[in-house]
Amino acid sequence: MRQPFACTGCGTVLPAEANFCFKCGRAQSGTAEPAGSPKTQPPTPDPRSYTPRHLAEKILTSRSVLHGERKQVTVLFADVKESLELAGRVDPERWHAILDQFFAILCEGVHRFEGTINQFTGDGIMALFGAPIAHEDHAQRACHAALYLAAALRRYSDELRLTEELNFAVRMGLNAGDVVVGAIGDDLRMDYTAQGHTVGLAARMEQIAEPGRIYVTEHVVKLTAGFFRFRDLGPLEVKGVADPVRVYELEGVGPLRTRLDASRARGFSRFVGRAKELAKLEAALARAGDGPGRVIAIVAEPGVGKSRLCHEFAERCRARGIAVRRAHGVAHGRRIPFLPVSELLRS
Repeated sequence: MRQPFACTGCGTVLPAEANFCFKCGRAQSGTAEPAGSPKTQPPTPDPRSYTPRHLAEKILTSRSVLHGERKQVTVLFADVKESLELAGRVDPERWHAILDQFFAILCEGVHRFEGTINQFTGDGIMALFGAPIAHEDHAQRACHAALYLAAALRRYSDELRLTEELNFAVRMGLNAGDVVVGAIGDDLRMDYTAQGHTVGLAARMEQIAEPGRIYVTEHVVKLTAGFFRFRDLGPLEVKGVADPVRVYELEGVGPLRTRLDASRARGFSRFVGRAKELAKLEAALARAGDGPGRVIAIVAEPGVGKSRLCHEFAERCRARGIAVRRAHGVAHGRRIPFLPVSELLRS
């Protein structure tokens, strides 16, 4: 006699007569081993099937130097609110198609900002920004990805509300902290050990978030202050953490775009030692004023003041009544075609 068994897709315990999983919608062959069997291991998707080639190449290229390294990352969790109830209201095959599109949206949004999907959770994902591909702006990338996903999922939810009469709502949670990078296999499967409750806190933010909202910890806010708008929700007692954790809701993009903007908000130091470079820019401007246009490329090591030089020159131009237009090639927008061009045209 057939016994209750575990779904081959998400591990949910199903009754003996089930032909489809009522949680993830996956078709069941009926040959799965009984639930609780030590041999039952719900398979996870092969990362090679959903990771873009350019990201896969970066991961495999750097994996030998990443093993055992401590990394600063931002963790993002996203899942469907009350997915079990929603699954029971539609045909299993239709629910499977709905989740397929949901995961496609999540993958596209995470990979757009060079994050990595580390785990599928049945009705959601866990994603990392900053490892295995290192980014110093990992928290900004994660916040941009969360806002992008929120907008895309809002459109998808509206579509499902009209076509299926489903209140399909997604909640997200973010936290920043340390992880230790473990082994990365040829198939891109990765092993991470969370330090300081980094992953647990991110999961907790997602669990308490209201449908359609993005909750983050104070660790994320400290790394992205000014770049995004947050609403302070107050302290939260979290099991396993001695002190209350301050929780914020991510509401949108803030006024700052670059690190130069952040420095300007704090107040610049005195601008000295760039008379030679300014003279070259002034000479190029004078030649451009005589008729032929000019393009100036400023190249130097990171941190020596390229952005500040451009800012000071632009301010001098504005003081003379010369129209100045700005566009940014921000790091997290590398995969967005013509981003600086479109920003320049909008300005």
